[in-house]
Amino acid sequence: MTPRRAVGAVLGAGVVLCLVAAVAVTALGVRVDGTSMAPTLHEGDRVLVAPGSAGQARRFDVVLLRASAKDALLVKRVIGLPGDRVAIVSTPEEPFQVLLQERGRGPVRRVVASQWASQAHRTGACCGPDGTRSARSELRTVPEGAFFYLGDNPDLSDDSRAYGWGEIERIEGRVGVRAFPVSSAPDIGNRPAVEEYRGPGP
Repeated sequence: MTPRRAVGAVLGAGVVLCLVAAVAVTALGVRVDGTSMAPTLHEGDRVLVAPGSAGQARRFDVVLLRASAKDALLVKRVIGLPGDRVAIVSTPEEPFQVLLQERGRGPVRRVVASQWASQAHRTGACCGPDGTRSARSELRTVPEGAFFYLGDNPDLSDDSRAYGWGEIERIEGRVGVRAFPVSSAPDIGNRPAVEEYRGPGP
């Protein structure tokens, strides 16, 4: 094979691989609609689910959830797992403070995420017995087989505060990577952390 033909073959194979990858992303990727997960995920992004992750909830992962309250596929972040106690405390200075007591024991700590701090301006309390918004802040225990979930853009997210506890068995998978647009980093990022909490109690 001449060098010219070899280069042509390599280029041709590259084009075919790119086409196959584009078809795979379109067929297997899930398109993000809305802005409830901004800035982590934007409208129009396509994400791929980690194989074998259906029906699993891990704290702070982003998951695809088939909400029982309506037949829609949601992209949200797991906050509380079965046995955890969760609440949201609102003050004029900090309207969105997510509290977490892991496994219902030990100190109540605050879940912190930079994207919440820059976007949460509406006051509101949580949680009611079913995990939804409430008139006042109160720690609630996440039931067995359920989880508490939020969007990364709290003011524009319909999540557990609207629909109640999520059902782990209705998780269709963990978001593994962002496949499109190719100009964006594939890593999801913006993972929350926990810190000591000394504010008003729920």
